Amino acid sequence: MNTIINNAMHTHIAERSARLADIAAELKTELFGIDPIIDRVIESLRAWYVMPELIKRPVIICLWGLTGTGKTQLTRLIAQKLNLYDRFVEVQMDGFSNSTGYRPNTISGMLAESGVIEGAPGILVLDEFQRYRTLDKDGDDVKVERYQDVWTLLSDGRLAPTLSFMSDMEYSLGRTQYDQEREKTDDKEVSKFKLHLSPYEARDLKQALKLQEPLLDIMRWTSDEIQARMQAFQNSPEAWETDYSKLLIFVAGNLDEMYRQTAARVEDCDTDADIFHALTQKLSLIDVKKALGKRFKPEQIARLGNNHVIYPSFSRATYQRLIANMCEGYVRDLEESSQLRFKIDPALQDEIYANAVFPAQGTRPLFSSIHAIVSAPLVNATLWAIENGATPADDLRLSLGADKRHLLAQFGSHSKTYPVSFELNRLKQRANLDFRALLAVHEAGHGLLYGVLFGHAPQEIKINVASFDGGYNSYTSLRSESRRNLLDAICVSLGGRAAEAMVFGDEACTTGSEQDLKQATADAAQFVRHYGFGGRLSRTDVAHERDEDLNTDVTPTNEAIEALLQTQYARATQLLQEHGTVFLRITQALTEDGEVPKQALAQWLGLSAAVEPSVLEPYAEHLAAFAQQRGALGQVVRRPHTQAYPAAPIPELALHASC
Repeated sequence: MNTIINNAMHTHIAERSARLADIAAELKTELFGIDPIIDRVIESLRAWYVMPELIKRPVIICLWGLTGTGKTQLTRLIAQKLNLYDRFVEVQMDGFSNSTGYRPNTISGMLAESGVIEGAPGILVLDEFQRYRTLDKDGDDVKVERYQDVWTLLSDGRLAPTLSFMSDMEYSLGRTQYDQEREKTDDKEVSKFKLHLSPYEARDLKQALKLQEPLLDIMRWTSDEIQARMQAFQNSPEAWETDYSKLLIFVAGNLDEMYRQTAARVEDCDTDADIFHALTQKLSLIDVKKALGKRFKPEQIARLGNNHVIYPSFSRATYQRLIANMCEGYVRDLEESSQLRFKIDPALQDEIYANAVFPAQGTRPLFSSIHAIVSAPLVNATLWAIENGATPADDLRLSLGADKRHLLAQFGSHSKTYPVSFELNRLKQRANLDFRALLAVHEAGHGLLYGVLFGHAPQEIKINVASFDGGYNSYTSLRSESRRNLLDAICVSLGGRAAEAMVFGDEACTTGSEQDLKQATADAAQFVRHYGFGGRLSRTDVAHERDEDLNTDVTPTNEAIEALLQTQYARATQLLQEHGTVFLRITQALTEDGEVPKQALAQWLGLSAAVEPSVLEPYAEHLAAFAQQRGALGQVVRRPHTQAYPAAPIPELALHASC
């Protein structure tokens, strides 16, 4: 008998595990760019799906990502593929507006009205969870009107009964009987109502007593029947608690505090998607906890658990795949209806990418743009081809016109153009030659100095941009900045102004360096006043509170800051002159093409194409050399445990976050 049971259990586990593998494979063909996330989510729900009897509290999976990255869509598809869509509840976590009509004010109320069965597996999605903040920006409590039972649900899935409803119902029944007695006249009762409870009362009674009867039947119950049901429920305390411990709960949202370097850049259509992708891939569980701490109380954050799945922003390859897939979908539908064959030039898809992708906003703007750019010309081209005698044997080719403002449709010897709106192309043009020359020189100054001083090329150098009227360089951030790194950064910030002066002369220098000078001054001030690199170790600043313990003698540091800036400006000028040949190659490339590929600049400067280190100083080598000098031959010298002096008291919390 045990062998039969074991074999049946093994078969059950194997079948369900195989089904999860199939679901993961299916999801990867439907949702692009999130394969690692799909694998992690499937693995996180494996025990819940394969052996639900092991689950004693809800399984919580938190999904955090920028808008339009497929968080909610993933949860819906999982529910469909697990055949649990009838036990799937999706809640928009807007906790600040009271519900109206039949919409409950509690999560338990929504679950009770759904197909989720108490004590059985179901799926709950708490979407846009960042809106349900319980702390404001100043850290003060926020009054939340709805879904206050969510924290109990996240804790263990077991909800206490709303026993206050019982007294309310008893009062309502007593009032009804009293009114009926008062209405008796001449020993004749008034005509009996067929329905004794309103829909609202019947719904609340059904939820509170966990009744299975249809709502209309409950509305017909007399006062005696209702009181009997209520008494039976009160006499069964084991039925009071509502058990949702078998739920799979997805908490989904966008934490702007975590994605602060990308989320606010909604207008940025110029930065390559791979830059944002690499930046957001560095986010970790610690970043999630810090961001949650800005919105929720510590005990609430604890109830969310530690299974936080972080969505990076989409890469360039993912956007290209999405564009190709959508275009193929349009073509496939038109081929079925028209019996024609279509071929779309890849160059057209590249232009769609350049004019439709806003990396910080995900897929929604992209889908909208593809529809606007492709749908109407495709339909018009199809009608034109049919009217001109195109047959199923003909290929209807669609490509981008030479002016990049029209789509060219061709079959056989026939051709026709259709206007198309590539608005970002127009915004990116720098038609004025003088302005292009100015931008090229300025950005070349920054990019060249960055490559020379930091040992690797900038991520991007562009002057054809639509987001603002200028150009930019994109740099890689460091985890630790040494004194040398800080001086180099100030020198790079001054590179644009130094390049303008070198090429155009001091009198022709522009106001475009204002932000550069602001950044360089801020860095120099921190160098002198905050980091202890300018001759004094005390932190120097203006005090606002009595207990800040600062050196407030700020005035003498102003001269040191200016001297530092002058020194780095002279250094920037000298380096630009020393690398004049490469500087001219960069300006030429920017003038002609509007950008400089990272690989090209690395090659011109003789730099390695390897992955940039996050720490530039060879600290490990320095430590080894120091240890060898001390006679430890590569081992760090450790102080003996014996102490000849009293040990200092250990503070309760002494974390040092910077190097």
